[in-house]
Amino acid sequence: MVSMTGLTSSQVERLSVLKDEVDAGLDALLDDAEAAGGGQVVTMARHVLMSGGKRLRPVLFMLSYDAAGGVDRDHVMPLALAFELIHTATLVHDDMNDDADERRGRQTLHLEAGPEKALIAGDWLFVQGFGLGGRYPERVVRLMADCCADIAVSEFKQLDHIDDLTTSPEDYLDIVRGKTAGPFAAGCQSAALLAGCTEEQARNFGVFGEELGIAFQLVDDLLDLRGSPDMGKPRGVDVEEGKMTLPLIHALTLSHGSDRATLADLLASFTEDRWDELMAILERSDSLHYVELLVDLHLERAGQALRAAGSGPAADLMVGMLAEIGSRTR
Repeated sequence: MVSMTGLTSSQVERLSVLKDEVDAGLDALLDDAEAAGGGQVVTMARHVLMSGGKRLRPVLFMLSYDAAGGVDRDHVMPLALAFELIHTATLVHDDMNDDADERRGRQTLHLEAGPEKALIAGDWLFVQGFGLGGRYPERVVRLMADCCADIAVSEFKQLDHIDDLTTSPEDYLDIVRGKTAGPFAAGCQSAALLAGCTEEQARNFGVFGEELGIAFQLVDDLLDLRGSPDMGKPRGVDVEEGKMTLPLIHALTLSHGSDRATLADLLASFTEDRWDELMAILERSDSLHYVELLVDLHLERAGQALRAAGSGPAADLMVGMLAEIGSRTR
């Protein structure tokens, strides 16, 4: 997992142990599928699933279960694995839509094996995720199903807003809530329900997940512009793909005259040699600082929801993870 400089050594060790448990669970699932005759589709799924992800989502879901009073880790592990499988499926399909070359420093699946097989491998990952999640009570299954439906709706909205300079902050947040924050919220809320929480208590965990998810996406927006060695993708990918991230939307809203015209021209036909020009406009509009303030706001809201939801060592660790997410932009 990424370095967690704001956490104690024992907390970092616990995160490492949880990540290893998730990796072992995924590896065992793939081994079983391979033994059952899964063949090439399992090999392709393994290629992307075991390519070094941080496992932030499943680790947070297991911690949510602990913070909510859960006592049987085996009860929540299939849920954590299910969401990671579904998340990975969306990455495979996203890479195809974006015609991306790399994912986590490796060639994307559709380039390595062809789009037809990559599409099927992504579908296989979805099916495996739903297979694991289907064992739970109807309320949890419904949360997972609604989450996945919202991902699809938000993907359509994002595609409709590619290269759309009229995209508003509200449009952006609507997409983020469905595509990124929704899975965090559904997983944390579902884990709390499995731990025996009431609907109201579990909803606080859901709010924690949603606010964390929004902050997480905003941080990714900043890192796409500033670059980061732990992203697993080159700088400026979102800009080149025409995705309207919040720093760009903010700059388009606040810039006027020549800056507004130049920014519109940059985004319409972006090339790497104009990178400094883009960053200068973002600095003049104070758009990066604006997004940093929003990161802090959503992380604070996440912390407030968590304090109302759970307590103990797991909750303390989750608060520390919020601080670590925020520090990635500084």
